[in-house]
Amino acid sequence: MLGVAVDPISVELPQISSDPSVLGGKPCVRGTRLSVEFILELLASGATEAKIVAAYPQLSAEGVRAAIIYAARALKNEVVWDVKIPA
Repeated sequence: MLGVAVDPISVELPQISSDPSVLGGKPCVRGTRLSVEFILELLASGATEAKIVAAYPQLSAEGVRAAIIYAARALKNEVVWDVKIPA
């Protein structure tokens, strides 16, 4: 698979896929064009899992939960550096 980047997080979550030809490679729930980012935005705006699944019938409750797990794992080892750049 030369030239194809493998996302180690989505390897562990088969419900999440990342394909450069779909939404520019953003991680999405497999079989949909619904990105992890979009699902998190819906949840952050107050939508419940049930309302999201009702609004997007191609999405399952497991897909919503996989998106949350994916995001949590992606941020798990994030490091913030306080870098001072002299003027």
